[in-house]
Amino acid sequence: MAHQSTTPIGVLVTNVGTPDAPTPHALRNFLAEFLADKKVIDYPRWFWLPLLHGIILRVRPRKSAHMYQRIWTEDGSPLLKITENIASSLEQSLSSQLDIPVTVRIGMRYGQPSIEAALQSFQEQGIDQILVLPLFPQYSQTTTETTIDAVHAEIHQWGKQPELRWVHDYHDHPKYIEALAQFIRTEKTNGNKLLFSYHGVPQRYTRNGDPYLEQCIHTSELLANELGLSEDEWSYAFQSRFGPEEWLQPYTDETLVSLGESNLGGVSVLCPGFAADCLETIDEIGNEGQHTYIEAGGKAFQYIPALNDSADHIEALTHVAIHHLGDWLEN
Repeated sequence: MAHQSTTPIGVLVTNVGTPDAPTPHALRNFLAEFLADKKVIDYPRWFWLPLLHGIILRVRPRKSAHMYQRIWTEDGSPLLKITENIASSLEQSLSSQLDIPVTVRIGMRYGQPSIEAALQSFQEQGIDQILVLPLFPQYSQTTTETTIDAVHAEIHQWGKQPELRWVHDYHDHPKYIEALAQFIRTEKTNGNKLLFSYHGVPQRYTRNGDPYLEQCIHTSELLANELGLSEDEWSYAFQSRFGPEEWLQPYTDETLVSLGESNLGGVSVLCPGFAADCLETIDEIGNEGQHTYIEAGGKAFQYIPALNDSADHIEALTHVAIHHLGDWLEN
């Protein structure tokens, strides 16, 4: 794809983030930042912060560190390494297709490398056209919206404001659906029932206008249609809940128990809301989910990895980015 402009474009690829190490100290720092975000936990501060610092951060970091130790690699955090690979491949793809200066940086909403540092890197390079691409296919106040907040908090301090474009979601983008479907086909699910598991959020957020539930269901329906599945060959559920209030249902763990008890031939689990494998996919589904299913009497269990830095994923993200760059490609 030829391009006439020489104006450099920056692409900020964001993700939730990861602790610096699988240790209680690193987890305490990470969780303190993550769980203090009002968009993630919206309880009144006078109630939530004493609970967070007085109880949760005294107990949870040690347990979480143990889980992170199970997935940590020689390269460190899988989420960070995969996100770095996605950014590098996306920069190559966009540069080759657009034939213009494109710089891709990653910024984690919590932890390092930060969104602030990535944006400051663009500023230092004189890049004032920036596309923000959160790796969250479905929009939620707990992910995309809080990322938007972080970007605005940083650039608000700048003298000259950059032009910004946003990828709010890509839950129904044809290339994203095609990439998921092709990945499932190559994994050879052998007739297993497919379960699409998404990260949960409190039901209350949906009642307050968060479109996340609707978009997760839409993604699932489009994917099932792309694969030609009948209604009894697939279902969706929501994982990772904590706390006393009701979260989006059905719950993944309860669904796996039900499927395990139903004498199915097997179940294959895909997490379409996770662009990169992380604790919630590798351990919560691939390890704990498998244990839950087998303990309930299930037979074959398969975790289908996230799209990660696969060629199909990079192609899909390239299409998403080019679509949102719009008239910047004509100036």
